[in-house]
Order: sequence, then C-alpha cells, then structure tokens
Amino acid sequence: MSGPCSYVRPRRIRRGAALTLFLASVLATGAVTGTWSDEAAGAGGRAAPDHAVPRAHGSASARSSATADRAAVERAATEAVEDGKSGSQAAADVVSRSGDRWSSIYTPGEFEDFQAQLDGRYVGVGLWVRQVGDRTEVSRVRPGSPAAGAGVAVGDLLRAVDGRATRGRPVTETVAALRGDTRRGSRTAVGTAVRLDLQRGDRRWSVTLHRVRLRTRNVVTDRPAGPHGPTRVKIASFARGTGDAVRRAVRRASPHGGLLLDLRGNTGGLVTEAVATASAFLDGGLVATYDMRGAQRALYAARGGNTRLPLVVLVDGGTMSAAELLTGALQDRGRAVVVGSPTFGKGSVQMPSRLPDGSVAELTVGHYRTPSGRTVDDAGITPDLVVGDHAERRARTVLSGLGAGA
Repeated sequence: MSGPCSYVRPRRIRRGAALTLFLASVLATGAVTGTWSDEAAGAGGRAAPDHAVPRAHGSASARSSATADRAAVERAATEAVEDGKSGSQAAADVVSRSGDRWSSIYTPGEFEDFQAQLDGRYVGVGLWVRQVGDRTEVSRVRPGSPAAGAGVAVGDLLRAVDGRATRGRPVTETVAALRGDTRRGSRTAVGTAVRLDLQRGDRRWSVTLHRVRLRTRNVVTDRPAGPHGPTRVKIASFARGTGDAVRRAVRRASPHGGLLLDLRGNTGGLVTEAVATASAFLDGGLVATYDMRGAQRALYAARGGNTRLPLVVLVDGGTMSAAELLTGALQDRGRAVVVGSPTFGKGSVQMPSRLPDGSVAELTVGHYRTPSGRTVDDAGITPDLVVGDHAERRARTVLSGLGAGA
C-alpha cells in the first residue's frame, strides 16, 4: 500500500471528440458478426471480502456516507470483554448507532470463512442469480452442484429462499441467503439446509438443498469466435490471483481480436487485485486515490501493461466497489470504452481491525476517487455507451470499431 502523498486532484481528463465520433460511426453501421451471450450472471456467492488495506467491497443492501469511529468501537469492545461480555456485540452496537451500513463486525468463524473466499472457496448450493426487473432469475448452475442435482435450470425464477420472498429484494441479499451468510450470526456450516421456491413457466415447486464447499473460478476466459477473434474475460470477484489470471489472458489474446472485460455482477474484492488487473492494461500511472484518516493516498499501476490491445469493459448495476475502481481508472485514462448500464456507486474504503475477543471490525475509513478526481460513492460510473438489452452484443460492435477483428 502506498503511504500518504501530496496528491492534488487533477483536472478532469479529457477523452476527446474522437471517442464520441467513433461511437456514433460504429453504432450507425450496426456491423456485428457473430453473437455472444448477453447473460449477466451475478456472483454465485457474495464477493470475497477485501481483507487488505484498503478494502473495497459491498452489498446492495444500502448506501451510506456515515463512518463509525474506530476508537469508539475498539473501546466498547475492550470494556465489554473486561466485564465478561461479548466484545463483538458491543462493537456491533456502536457500529449500528453510527449509521455506517458498510461497517460490519465478524465473529472469528465468519472471518475465517471470508478468508477462504479470498482463495475462491465458499459454501453454497452452486447457483448464480441475476435481477430481472423486480424478480430474481437463475443465470447459471454449477455442474455437479446440489442445485444441478436437483434439476434447477438457467431461466428458472427463484421466488423465495427459506420462505422469504426474493421479489423486490436486492440480489446480493438473496445470494447471502443462499450462502447462509450472516454478518452477526452463526458460522455457515457445510451440510446445512436451504429451501428454494422456484418457478418455470406455470410450474411452481419447492426443493430443499444442502450446502457444500465449492471452489469458484473468479476469472473465466474464452474466445467464442475462434483463435483470432476477441477474447472475453469474465471476472466474478477480485480474489487472490485475479490480476495474474488477467495478465495471462492478455498475453494469450489475439492482438487483432481485442479483449472484452466483463465486470457485470462483480461486487468487489481485494483492492490490490483490482490494481493488479489495471496494471495488465496500463504502463504505470495513477489508478485511484483515497482518503484515510484525513490523509490522501494513491494507488498506482505497475509498469509494462499492454497498452495497445483494443479493450472494452462491460458493466451494469451490479458492478460495485473494486470493480468500479478498475472501471473508472480505465475510463479516465482513456484506455477502454465502457459499455452497459450505470454502476452501483459504492466508493467507500473499509479497513479490518482485530478486537480483543478475536472478532474483526471492518470500519469505513474513507472514500476513493478515480484518476480524474470523480467520486464514485452514490454516483457510480456512467458508461461511455449506455445500453440495456443486448449489452454484450453492442460491446462487441464497439470492440470491432476499435480496430479489433470480429
């Protein structure tokens, strides 16, 4: 992590009229050859927590600019432990009163589980879901998982989890329910049951599944159009090793095909991995700045990234936090064209702190900005090309216009 710096907010980086003219000309032609899936699969489990300094992850449950005072939280926890009470509960009470809904208290067991998530391991039933209007739809089923064994299929509507309706509920809360995650409850256990209410056409049914420990690939790379076509890289979350995986994908990408970086449904992860991913496309330079206890700090890309490979970034309302940090950096630096719908808008920074009873307090300590000085919190990132339906198809059109073969 970089130390305090004397960063002065730069003027808004101008991206030039050429980009606007390019978008207009490419979209006017409608020159699309081949089709990629337009499915925007949400994370099958909550994104791995950002156990790094700084951390940047979130859930869509709420937005808040309030912050909990670290000294007050630690003091309450210490006093509670000295009185023979639960330090984590005392800390949780202080966090609750602060109004900072991004801050959380983890029991030792929960924190251990979240550490495992950083390595791509999680407890769940093998479902990916996405929000369609106010409904929740299954967007992917992991082969060999409990969900696959029960016959759950892509396109099924998930009506309720353990009797609680999903309609109108943030998709991240539904994912947490599938996983059995609780921020202040008992640790999720392998073998615990979860009941799903599903619908396929006119058929409605319920099924009870038992959670298992699964491994997930945070980075999935393919080239649907063949060896010389565009490379598609889907990042589910910024867990350990994500940056290295993206660098490998960039090295193997066809220089004529370009690369589509799909960050839809990515709810965050390790800031260090987001910066490492930015380094795959940049030759050094600023990635983001953030405030921490009144001091301004900066994050920089490593030198040596591929700055010539045509690049398009796909985003949506489920693109959050560290994924927004990456998107904003590539957009502000003029390195990528961003396509899709506006991102969520979670730009706060959390830092973990161990409490006397072994629990962990994760408290908001500041907010990050893009290289041009834009604040992400509540505002999100607005794509260069805002599209709803068939976003991936439109993204490929843009990629072809950047000089990539289709």
